[in-house]
Amino acid sequence: EPLQEEAHVSWALLVTLVCALGLSTFAISQRRRELARMRGVVRARERAVRTGAHRAKLESPVVDLSRCMGCGTCVVACPEDGVLELVHGQAVVVRGARCKGISACERECPVGAITITIQAAAERKDIPCLDEKLEAIGAPNLFLAGEVTARARVKTAIDQGTAVAAEVADRRKGTARASDETFDLVIVGAGPAGLACALEAKRRGLTAVLLDQEARPGGTVARYPRAKLVLTQPTELPLVGRLDAPEYRKEELIEMWDRAVVDHGLDFRPAQCLAGIDPREGGGYAVRTTHEGQEQVWKARAVCLALGRRGTPRKLGVEGEHLQKVSYSLLDAAEHRGRRILVVGGGDSAVEAALGLSRQEGTEVTLSYRRESFTRLAARNEERLEAALSAGEISLLTSSEVTRIGEGEVELVQVRDGAGLDRIRIPNDEVFVMAGGIAPIQLLQDCGVSFDPALRPSAEAPGEQGTGLLPALRGAFVVTLLALGWAVWNFDYYALARAERPASPDHALLRPGHGFGLWMGILSVALIVFNLAYLLRRSPRFRLRLGSLRAWMTSHVVTGFLAVSCAALHAAMAPRDTPGGHAFWALAFLLVTGAIGRYLYAAVPRAANGHELELSEVKARLARIEAEWDDGQVRFREEARRRVEALVEARQWKRGLLARIASLVAGQRDLRRMLSGLRARGRREGVAEEELRAIESLARRAYTAALSAARFEDLRALANTWRYLHRWAAVLMVVLLALHIATALAFRAHWGGVGG
Repeated sequence: EPLQEEAHVSWALLVTLVCALGLSTFAISQRRRELARMRGVVRARERAVRTGAHRAKLESPVVDLSRCMGCGTCVVACPEDGVLELVHGQAVVVRGARCKGISACERECPVGAITITIQAAAERKDIPCLDEKLEAIGAPNLFLAGEVTARARVKTAIDQGTAVAAEVADRRKGTARASDETFDLVIVGAGPAGLACALEAKRRGLTAVLLDQEARPGGTVARYPRAKLVLTQPTELPLVGRLDAPEYRKEELIEMWDRAVVDHGLDFRPAQCLAGIDPREGGGYAVRTTHEGQEQVWKARAVCLALGRRGTPRKLGVEGEHLQKVSYSLLDAAEHRGRRILVVGGGDSAVEAALGLSRQEGTEVTLSYRRESFTRLAARNEERLEAALSAGEISLLTSSEVTRIGEGEVELVQVRDGAGLDRIRIPNDEVFVMAGGIAPIQLLQDCGVSFDPALRPSAEAPGEQGTGLLPALRGAFVVTLLALGWAVWNFDYYALARAERPASPDHALLRPGHGFGLWMGILSVALIVFNLAYLLRRSPRFRLRLGSLRAWMTSHVVTGFLAVSCAALHAAMAPRDTPGGHAFWALAFLLVTGAIGRYLYAAVPRAANGHELELSEVKARLARIEAEWDDGQVRFREEARRRVEALVEARQWKRGLLARIASLVAGQRDLRRMLSGLRARGRREGVAEEELRAIESLARRAYTAALSAARFEDLRALANTWRYLHRWAAVLMVVLLALHIATALAFRAHWGGVGG
């Protein structure tokens, strides 16, 4: 027997060692992969900052680090790759230029940590001044809707157009209809916003006319290339119904809008170019348009401008741009088969046009972009472009500009390695200029719309708003207070010893196996099941989408506290040494670990990302100093920046504990050596002492920030073990709960009642 016991001990020891080593190896491997991933994300964000791709032209996400809990639902929900990533366990904006303003991340975030906002809205002079009703400030009954308001989504345009018509209808209530040819509402622009406005006006009985400079409704969408996918969100188009598909082909939308105009008898007037808007005596406006060279005037009580932001195409301003071969939009790539084509531009429209043309048989496509790299491409367009370049289907000329367009050729200049210009001449049949458009700001100003930032209502800047747990904690406090009140109300029973309770008249009601006590047990199990369903709602692998994730997060906290309270009352305030009692204590432990973990998951990553942002600011300052110094110190400033970044890199992403310890010991020494070497070299090259001190100060700040970020990242990795503790406590609780229920059912089958 002693030999058998020793053998058992040996087997147990060997199995334990194998499990421990296996788990340790797995954990370290995962940790190294996570560090490598974060390192890549941080580098990608730094590249985006250098190229300006970290910030969108219009709408972009802003992350509140005080709320973000690192669940990653925003990253999964975003339809564009690379906009959002997780760093140090929290969401950060990497390539904001890819953001399409869909707001999927904002809707999915369970704690309200992300807001989609217009970049630098308080200072911009290209955004109209509107009130909350979309009415131009200082111009009563002049409304704007759609892309012209700096909101680019189809859903937003439809919602705004609908809201404008509803507001005009509300103002018309109780007023007499005009006897002359005055419309209740004149709508300029037949895109999604204008069309929705006209349909809602029709539904509400307003007299309205819809004007557009094109022959068909569609606005910007009508100018998209053939078969282009248009990203939308579920929305309601008045009189037409719900648009539920996440994407529509351009042709589908245009056909739908054409049918809506005919089916609902909208007064649509094509080929009407807006010339101006004049206020009328007594109120209202006179809308002036030109049609086939003739001016027409439309009298209106109210006007909705849904013009879009593209305005007139941006031109190159070079010799030969007036030729018939130059176009500013592409409708059907198949019409240009077998041609030698130059596409100018670096946005999604230019790349999509180049890709569409390159697929036509015999077509030679060259893409010219004035910058060194693309900064605002959608992820799928970037991937498709790289594949086309690799296959030789498209020729790419970066850092290039067109200087002359001839009948059979195009001349360009291209920067080569920062040293001089190369002049290039390529054979050419057609040129497509996709350099964006000039917003119709002057036209809108002439119509009475102000763009003065001082008149714009001040919007609260998105910032840190707290953890978002307060509503959940309030709910938890109420339910636990009610449970405590019930326990105090029945204190005479709950204070009795277990052996004395059967004699109490309240025993039938309060004991675990009958009456109120039994129902508390059933309710506790139901609450636990509902509480664990939160994991399904949060997981991107399941399609459970009932309710918002934010509401599920709140209910997850409330039901956790309520389940413990109900379990305590089910156990008659005296859990026993049984599977049920053990399940109760496991549930209580789960509650405590969840509460502590929620704090750790928020506080530690927030601190780490705070130092990461500080480090980014220091690097940006180094880059600005490098740009400010005169050209005679090019080599020194490049060397200074390279050395500082190398020192930061060496301290920031150390993978193991020993490497961290060595970094702490040797870090200050390496910093002093680097600064001493830079100081000596700077003095030899005649760098001013003030500039040397600025470099030294920034280097020390960068080193400290990198070291602090690394330390907090280590703390976050340690805190993650708490998450595993929380999860295993949940597994244990479920197993014990199942055992408890099985035992109770078996007892009932044997004795004819549920155990007490």
